[in-house]
Amino acid sequence: MKHAREYKNTPRTIKLESNLDEILKKIIDEKKSRILTTEDNKVTGLVTEKDLGFFLLTDDTERKLEDIPVSEIVVKPITIDENTELHKCSEIMLKNGIGSLVTTTDDIVSGILTKTDLVRYYTKEHQGQKIVGEYMSPYYAWQYSDTPLYKVVAKMIDEKISRVILRDHSEVPVGIVTFRDLFNLAIKLGDKEDILDNSDPVISVIFPRKGFVSKTGFGGSTKIDEVMSTDIITVDYDDDLAKVGKMLLEKNINGAGVLSSSGRMIGIISKTDIIKALAFMK
Repeated sequence: MKHAREYKNTPRTIKLESNLDEILKKIIDEKKSRILTTEDNKVTGLVTEKDLGFFLLTDDTERKLEDIPVSEIVVKPITIDENTELHKCSEIMLKNGIGSLVTTTDDIVSGILTKTDLVRYYTKEHQGQKIVGEYMSPYYAWQYSDTPLYKVVAKMIDEKISRVILRDHSEVPVGIVTFRDLFNLAIKLGDKEDILDNSDPVISVIFPRKGFVSKTGFGGSTKIDEVMSTDIITVDYDDDLAKVGKMLLEKNINGAGVLSSSGRMIGIISKTDIIKALAFMK
């Protein structure tokens, strides 16, 4: 079994006294989904793209991003010795419902290990050992494709999920919307006043928080089929789990639909499901 030190990455950092505008730009510019925060040059916290997005989608204040300190959303990272075996790392991530661990050597931060790193290891070392059907999640969140955007956003926030499958009224899956889609859309449209909440259309903010969750603004007037992707990536129940993991990495996606032998979608296979398989390997 390999160890965390062999798959860790160099972490990106930002000072804790920074604001959300600064960390958002860092996430986008450096194409990283998580940033470590530092105090006096020591790592003390963690901010993820997902936490940032959920905060901005639910925050109903009228503050601009530069007025919101990073300290409002930072969390304490879970650390491990970099010599920890990878199956143990997967157990810790699953137990704590997290997507990364900070690695240390002699109690000094040496890197960061993510769920993606664990999937990369699994695809290299465990080909042909497990099939998708053994670890897929049979439940998947869905909404009808003509549902207002704010309802889909609310579902993602309430259930803390990263993706929603869209069906037509014949119950056939026709698309998917992911948290990353909403995050990128918000960044793209955030400087346009006409997508903000109609109750106060002159507010100028970078991220249209109230517009996304409001019945009267952008979230209420926009149907989810206007922003969804019609390209649902699917795999078969009997596919090799390692090959599917490789496909997720190559396409830079976190999950795919699972089809039965009759072609019906019966679940989702995600990176989290793959590290479940890794957690049981000693």
